[in-house]
Amino acid sequence: MSHNCEIKEQPAQPALIVRTHAAVQDLPQLFGKTYGDIMQYMTELGEQPAGMPFAAYYNMDMQNLDIEIGFPVARKLAGKGNIQAGEFPGGKLATTLHIGPYDQCGAAYNDLSNWIKEHGYEPTGIAYEVYMDGPDTPPQKIRTQIIYPLK
Repeated sequence: MSHNCEIKEQPAQPALIVRTHAAVQDLPQLFGKTYGDIMQYMTELGEQPAGMPFAAYYNMDMQNLDIEIGFPVARKLAGKGNIQAGEFPGGKLATTLHIGPYDQCGAAYNDLSNWIKEHGYEPTGIAYEVYMDGPDTPPQKIRTQIIYPLK
């Protein structure tokens, strides 16, 4: 196993999110637009993100991903239009860090899934990615935290 996997416990965090469906090849453009829309709305509210942007994957159908795109916020905020109030999960979370291009995260997912099984945990079925670096980061240095909330 090449990824360090661990359990973290944390409280749930309020978030502003957009839930949608998209094909994997459309994610870069969709993420850019959606994160921009959420940031614009936060600016209107006089708020700032309380953490790094994230995405939640409710399935792994690469041509019809059911995803939630968002930012954690310091307090619960009302939604507007397709931007909704949501939350980043709390409780027990299994996590690992992938360093490298987004399209090479598969090994980190496999390592984390195997680690969860080996340690007797059961995931909820939703996978989260937290994007630790901005778009100007060289692909080989991009850090993506992969998280599985546990039952």
